[in-house]
Amino acid sequence: MDLLGALGSDQPGPETPTCSRKGCPAEAWWQIMWNNPKIHSPQRRKIWLACSEHRDWLESFLRARLFWRSTEPMNHPKGSSTTTGPEVDR
Repeated sequence: MDLLGALGSDQPGPETPTCSRKGCPAEAWWQIMWNNPKIHSPQRRKIWLACSEHRDWLESFLRARLFWRSTEPMNHPKGSSTTTGPEVDR
């Protein structure tokens, strides 16, 4: 049985990934890697996407719970829909 197909995962996702912060429609520029050590193996990484505005908020939320592992910039194709990229000096 193909559970992913049954759940509609064969449907295409959005062309432009958006921020994981509730209600934020902004384009995501960061991948915030995390895991919950009580239920995930140390190697497991879950990913939240973040726009530059919500990156700190999402990281703080995860750090407070000791879930944050790393933050990496997303690879955007040439001609991305916006020009507001990640902050380079962080």
